[in-house]
Amino acid sequence: MNSLAILLCCLATVALASPDTPGYGYPAPSHPVSYHAPEKHEKGMPFNFDYKVSDHYKGLDFGHNSNSDGNLVTGEYRVLLPDGRTQIVTYTADHYNGYQAEVRYEGEAKYPEPAPYHPEPSYGHPAPAYGHPTPAYGHPTPAYGHPTPAYGHPTPAYGHPTPAYGHPTPAYGAPKH
Repeated sequence: MNSLAILLCCLATVALASPDTPGYGYPAPSHPVSYHAPEKHEKGMPFNFDYKVSDHYKGLDFGHNSNSDGNLVTGEYRVLLPDGRTQIVTYTADHYNGYQAEVRYEGEAKYPEPAPYHPEPSYGHPAPAYGHPTPAYGHPTPAYGHPTPAYGHPTPAYGHPTPAYGHPTPAYGAPKH
């Protein structure tokens, strides 16, 4: 079956199973938060449908089946979860008990370590759009000459010192033998 036929089949089934479809015959609740069962209802239309999608290449695996005798709706749907488990919901629904579901899981949850992200660049190294620079100036010339001293050679402010004492004279005589 092609995907368009499956889609049309699912849409037709949902439209037939909708509580707004004539045949259920109970009025809408008078208050939007009213959850009590209607006091009077007509028998719904019987139906039976089933679909399954299994595409291992894309990682899809889900399905739904449901049937009704006009009073009681029973069914089951399966969904492949991102953690690798399959969630299975089995349900019943009627005008008195409402929607009753049992949820179970098959398989074991797996959380693989994420691989490090190392993207390959989508481009090569850029080619230079310019050549080597050429200097726009020459060697600098000094703006000043050699410095001239502002002072002459220093002259001493004092002369050579003259001794304030004479040669020493011995205070003792020659030794006697």
